[in-house]
Amino acid sequence: MTSLWRDTAGGAAAPRPRLPGDLDADVAIVGAGYTGLWTAYYLRRADPSLRVAIVEAEQAGFGASGRNGGWCSGLLPVSLPKLEQRHGRGAAVAFQAAMNAAVDEVGRVAAAEGVACDFAKGGALGLARSARQWQQARAEAAEAAAYGFGLELLGPAEARARCGATDVHGATWNPHCAALHPLKLARGLARTVERQGVSIYERTPALELAPGAVRTAYGTVRAPVVVRATEGYTPGLPGARRAVVPIYSLMVATAPLPDSFWDGAGLADRATFTDLRRLVVYGQRTADGRLAFGGRGAPYHFGSAVRPSYDLEPRVHQALRRTLRELFPALDGTEFTHAWGGPLGIARDWHPSVGLDRATGLAWAGGYVGDGVAAANLAGRTLADLVTGHETERTALPWVNHRSPAWEPEPLRWLGINAGLRAVVALDAVARLRR
Repeated sequence: MTSLWRDTAGGAAAPRPRLPGDLDADVAIVGAGYTGLWTAYYLRRADPSLRVAIVEAEQAGFGASGRNGGWCSGLLPVSLPKLEQRHGRGAAVAFQAAMNAAVDEVGRVAAAEGVACDFAKGGALGLARSARQWQQARAEAAEAAAYGFGLELLGPAEARARCGATDVHGATWNPHCAALHPLKLARGLARTVERQGVSIYERTPALELAPGAVRTAYGTVRAPVVVRATEGYTPGLPGARRAVVPIYSLMVATAPLPDSFWDGAGLADRATFTDLRRLVVYGQRTADGRLAFGGRGAPYHFGSAVRPSYDLEPRVHQALRRTLRELFPALDGTEFTHAWGGPLGIARDWHPSVGLDRATGLAWAGGYVGDGVAAANLAGRTLADLVTGHETERTALPWVNHRSPAWEPEPLRWLGINAGLRAVVALDAVARLRR
């Protein structure tokens, strides 16, 4: 099976040309996903004279940018209390506010540039389907309120009216989230930056990133600033094996569902949804009336390996179908038309970062832990500020020039990550039995 997003974005796109040989640029970007494309977009907006070149190993949107769950959210992988502990309360609040605003910025640019990506800002529902989850929902709402952010707590009747899943005790509703079609966004951004004069070279894997140069099999791009925007594929670069780990997130999608299903399931405003189990799951009602649903649980592969065969994990895909039918029993007998997956990047401290080493000209952004749709937009604006030398409210955010520790060497990395994944799955299984 292939990705729903590819099949509903026009199928496989014709590849752009490879790098034709050595090239001089002002900024060289490695990776034509959201981070690279947003960085190019805002660089050219800031200074249209900049020569910006992007090299991409596959095609624009090939990685997580074109395969994710379509949640454009203000979620941060690091909690506000942890951010406050590390950086201070003011910095934590500013970071969250900037992330919330990034959701609207994605929608604004998509509308302004004619990027038809099915953007619908219906917020995000966190369904509480057990007593433990309801307690967690109340704690999350209280925590958000303590920092001045609105996370609405919904009682059982209102929660079920918005999302007619089973066993709903209540829910949280976060207004700072939109559902969208991720590959349409990535491809639309790529066309937008090309109109701005940015060069994108596809099927051009970077072999080495060094101060002043990106070396590929087809030539070297020489530039004073080199931006690494490779997220889950970063460990494949020399010297970056332990920078992040690639963890696979997998998805399934149904055939288009009839109005009779949606009469009971709700999600009329296309709010994204999850429940508050320990293992991350996420879903959305697509613009063409399907359920697209994903989650973690796939194993980490030794040596931070990333391979196309890992995109399909029958055990996990079957568990996702089973979970979705458990949430919506009316799906019994419904055809699931798609199953796919891909790697996302996780830093050792689960702290995303963006930065520029002015001594070497090497810049980077990533470690989004699966919450990168809006975060990459904020990262792109921040990188543009850093590269052009502008001090802004973004360059003062606590992820700027943050350095995460390296992951442990193998086999400790493999043993530790997979033990943690198995523990989370086991705890959720026990919680289901206790309902």
